[in-house]
Formats: sequence, structure tokens, C-alpha cells
Amino acid sequence: MPGKDLQDLVRRRLWELARTTDDAARLSRWVVPPETLKLMARTGGTSFITEGLAEFLARALEVPENRVRRAAGLPPVRDEREDITTRPHLRLIKRTD
Repeated sequence: MPGKDLQDLVRRRLWELARTTDDAARLSRWVVPPETLKLMARTGGTSFITEGLAEFLARALEVPENRVRRAAGLPPVRDEREDITTRPHLRLIKRTD
């Protein structure tokens, strides 16, 4: 159910980032008001967004836009970053004592 997935994403990311809805609204350039984010994160309901809000909501939650689109049941957009290959960024160093 896309609406429930979006609600879970908003609630979880606000919690993980320790971010208030006012902070998230500011990061979205106030396109997504704090009241809307509060309603989206509220338990017991579902949330829906339009395609135009996906980019700004993704910015507020610090996730890729396609993650928001997937949770909302919207079609994905082309993302140039998906072709980037990465390696593990951690290197293990043995103790020598």
C-alpha cells in the first residue's frame, strides 16, 4: 500500500535524523509545510503526494527522490547517480601490538 509506505518513510526518516517537522519544511524550501509533514508522519492513516512534491519531500528527508516516489507509488525518474559504482569506504587496519 503506497500511502502507508510513504507514511512509514516520513516518520522513520524524521526520527533517524532527529529532525522536527519545522526543520524538514525549511529544508524543502517551505514547499512542504510543517503541518503537512506532521499529518504525513501521524500513525493510523495514509499519505499521498503529487509528483511535484516528491523532489522537495526527498530533500527534506535526505533521501533520493526515487525512494520517495517508490514509497508514494509514483513512477521513477531518471537519476544520473544510479550509474555510479561505489566500493566499500571502510578499510580495516590490524593492530600491531
